[in-house]
Order: sequence, then C-alpha cells, then structure tokens
Amino acid sequence: MPPSTIPKAKRATSGGNTPVGLLYFLDASGRRILSVKPDGSDRKVIVTAVGPIPDGIVVDAESGHIYWTNMGNPIKNDGSVERADLDGKNRITIIPEGGTFTPKQLHLEKKSGKLYWCDREGMRVMRCNLDGSNVETLVDSSKGDARPGPDETKWCVGITIDPERGKIYWTQKGPTKGGSGRIFRANIEIPRGETATNRSDIEVLFDQLPEPIDLEVDLENRVLYWTDRGDSPRGNTVNRASMDAIPGEVTPEILVTHLMEGIGIALDFKGNRMFLTDLAGDLYSARLDGSAKKLLLGVQGNLTGIAYAEIP
Repeated sequence: MPPSTIPKAKRATSGGNTPVGLLYFLDASGRRILSVKPDGSDRKVIVTAVGPIPDGIVVDAESGHIYWTNMGNPIKNDGSVERADLDGKNRITIIPEGGTFTPKQLHLEKKSGKLYWCDREGMRVMRCNLDGSNVETLVDSSKGDARPGPDETKWCVGITIDPERGKIYWTQKGPTKGGSGRIFRANIEIPRGETATNRSDIEVLFDQLPEPIDLEVDLENRVLYWTDRGDSPRGNTVNRASMDAIPGEVTPEILVTHLMEGIGIALDFKGNRMFLTDLAGDLYSARLDGSAKKLLLGVQGNLTGIAYAEIP
C-alpha cells in the first residue's frame, strides 16, 4: 500500500473533559466482558455470566452502552443480543434467544440508529434498531439450506458498514484451514423488487482467503481491515485493502502475522493504532501499518470481539 494511503490521525477532541480511551473485549470461555486501558493496564471485569459464547461487541460511548452478541449453542436456534451500561449495570436482552441463530461480529451505525451483525449458522446478514426492534435480514446466503447451515462456505461472520456510500461488507469464512474464505460487498438496502435471498447486487470482493473473520473500516482513507484465521503464510494475520477495490484486481496487504487463531480487531485512528484478540487469550496492539506489534495481555481465556472507545 503506498505511503500516501496510510491512515493518519483525525477526530481531535474539542473542549470539555478529555475523553479516556478504553478497550472492551470478550472472553468466550470465561463468559465475561473486560475493560483495560490501551496500554493493557487497569484490567476490570465489567459483566459476568454472558453468553454462552459471547462473540461480537460494540460501544456507544455517547449513550453509555455496550452491546454484545451471544452465539449460544451453534446447533440450536438460541442466539441473542444484549446491552448494558458501560459499568455493566442495567443489563437487558434486546434480541431474545432465537431471534438470531449464531450472531457473530456486531457493528453500530449510530447515525441511522442501527445494529448490524452476521449470523453464522443462520447464514444471514441482519440488522435491528438500537432497542432490538425491527429485526431485518439483509442477506440470506443459505440458498435453501436449513438452519443450522451445514455448508461452512455460507457462514457469515464479520461485518462492517460504509454508510456514506450505502454499502455493507461481510465475510464468509469457509471451512477450517480450507482456503475458501471470501469478503463480500453489497448495497445496504435490498434492491427494489428483490429479497435477501435473490438480491442481484452482491459482489465477491476477495476470495480464496484462509478464514476471514472480523472486519473494520477506515472511511476517511477508504481502507478495509480484517483478521484471518487459517494456515500461514496468509492465515492468522491482519490484512488491509482498498474498500473500493475492483474484484480480482487487488492483493490484500498482510500487516500482522503469527496470531493464534485471530478474531477481534478494533481501530483507533487518532492514536494510529489497532488492537487485536485471538483465541489463545492474547490482546495485542500495533500501529495501523502493522509495525510495533506489542502483547498487552496474555492468557486471558478465549478472546473474541474487541471494541475501542473514548469515554467522556
């Protein structure tokens, strides 16, 4: 990637109290939500007895809320989405068990007041209002398969949104170590006269990836970031590529290697850094170009989703 496209600092704070940067992350094995400062200090357990298998997390600092997904049992229709205050209090379920099959990464689009997520064994891309109302299926990749989906190439996992251009991006990871993962792009809104199952605007942006998992986006520089599990040299990495790539004409850039089943990614543009989690229980930081990789915490359980927020 040319130096001119490397993300730069932005969104300076104006007036008032200086916000405090915090990381919120999920330990699936311990069924808990934790927070730490960006240097790994001041570790706190915020919420316990989450899940089973919490996976995706987002923070709405302005409204003071954490949202997260619970995968539940992958062979049962018992996934859910919950919300709590930033200190873990006032916990409520906004999508009850069975409202989604196995929800994975979660994305908050504050302007439209929507939560987006991928439903893995449900083979869907979904969204709802911030209170859990108006649940919609935007993409159904099942092609008639019953849920839970038996074909891993149809499993939807990571998701991010480009609200400015009205696009959704999502991953379908494929089989373990299969090398058949893909990243897709489509319009947020289903074309008129079409449905989630037959919409004609879906593009395969990248294919033959190891196992693409979570997605994040830098809208200012038009760059897509993602974690990838699977075999080296391309697996267990962090990658980036242009959001506006012509399918088949761009090779993703590998930024970080040697993760142990990489899952979560969160970006801090002002600090020019990313934060990463893996199933081995590691929490890392690195610059947005992948340099200066640093282990912040290790052996924290089976870590899944992570979010960075500046708390007023």
